[in-house]
Amino acid sequence: MLIIAMLFSCSCVYSWDGYNRDSSEFIEVEQGNLVRSGLDIEIYHWGDGAYHDEEVIDIYDDELETYDYTTGEYHTYEMD
Repeated sequence: MLIIAMLFSCSCVYSWDGYNRDSSEFIEVEQGNLVRSGLDIEIYHWGDGAYHDEEVIDIYDDELETYDYTTGEYHTYEMD
């Protein structure tokens, strides 16, 4: 039980990296963001060097779909 708890807590320490094929841009969801449908998360966009507040629309397989409040656009990211 202790090992399972340690593994779960360690998985929350890392960021989650992704790529947007439409804009050819890498993104990063940093630790501390609960990525669930309907919740807002903060995503760092390497293309413009800024954080964007985005709503999680859906998560499926290795893809994350969001609505970006900064740009007013929907994005689909391929996540690692």
